[in-house]
Amino acid sequence: MRTVAVVGASLAGLSAARSLRKQGYDGRLVVIGDELHRPYDRPPLSKEFLAGTLGESELSLEAGDEDLGAEWLLGTRATALDRTDRAVRLADGREVRADGIVIATGAAARTLPGAEGLAGVHTLRTLDDARALRDELARGGRLVVIGGGFIGAEVASTAYGLGLDVTVVEVAPTPLAVPLGEAMGAVVSALHTDHGVRLLCGVGVKGLSGESRVDAVLLEDGRSVPADIVVVGVGASPCVEWLAGSGVELDNGVKCGADGRTTLAGVVAVGDCANWYDPRAGHHRRVEHWTGARERPDAAIATLLAGGAVEPGVPRPPYFWSDQYGVKIQFAGHAAAADSVTVEAGTTDDRDVLAVYRRAGDPVAVLGMNQPRLFMRWRKQLAATGS
Repeated sequence: MRTVAVVGASLAGLSAARSLRKQGYDGRLVVIGDELHRPYDRPPLSKEFLAGTLGESELSLEAGDEDLGAEWLLGTRATALDRTDRAVRLADGREVRADGIVIATGAAARTLPGAEGLAGVHTLRTLDDARALRDELARGGRLVVIGGGFIGAEVASTAYGLGLDVTVVEVAPTPLAVPLGEAMGAVVSALHTDHGVRLLCGVGVKGLSGESRVDAVLLEDGRSVPADIVVVGVGASPCVEWLAGSGVELDNGVKCGADGRTTLAGVVAVGDCANWYDPRAGHHRRVEHWTGARERPDAAIATLLAGGAVEPGVPRPPYFWSDQYGVKIQFAGHAAAADSVTVEAGTTDDRDVLAVYRRAGDPVAVLGMNQPRLFMRWRKQLAATGS
């Protein structure tokens, strides 16, 4: 391969570029990113950066002396992949021809219909999003977070620490029921009420009110929640529209094998846009977690460089963490696979707990709240047993 193009310049793209060099690729390397910023760390955007305790320079994912020998094309997005010419076409009219292509375009925050152009309404995905939201939170006032997932919960926790009046609206009966299951999702989301943050569950959002700026969130049950600032945290959609007609199969992102291989030769996918086959579960999963974006590119790059002639290993169970109201929350595995969950240490009342999820008696997931040492032992056990 004389040229490899990595489309996406966040953690997954950077990890792929590093892996290329680590695995001996010494040809031309082009990294394409739609943001103007060099690769930066996203998890702090909803926590330390939003709180003002972490500066932009500290978000950098690159070491000061790191040199991958790459060409960086930043501030321009990919618009098409031409499989005949093996070219990535860019919004600015340029195109990059490559023998190998890594798709790492990530995901974009979903928006609320009707919120376009209404001041005070935010999503949080990029550094520019975080800058704008941080400036608004500094003024104080009433914040309504739509969506009780991890991003919404972290924003609520950070805003509470900044002294804002915070309400979280969640359409599901229990926040975090999908990633953690109903029982433990309720335990973790109770952190909101522990700290005086209002949690309104089981009700959807009908719309927003306000002339030029939002002044309330209108709920489907007829209630109106006053708001000076609104954060919409209702998930993210994979950025794969540019691949339409390319020959790359799309299904909830880029559908690929356990090694990141796509339906187009010489093209692999990594990160939040990649719907990898999970041999543990026997079906595809799209995992939007930091550790997956950092770890899985190694397998995808090995596949790319070997032309698919390598046998992929079984990936470690997905792992993610969250910091809310001073509590460190860690989770590994898949809660949906479990038929039971038991508390192994601590108590749910104290929000200091280690819970193990099992299927037919075998552990398939583990949750820790302020139990980092015990959690890491269980995480290693999950990886060793292939759960």
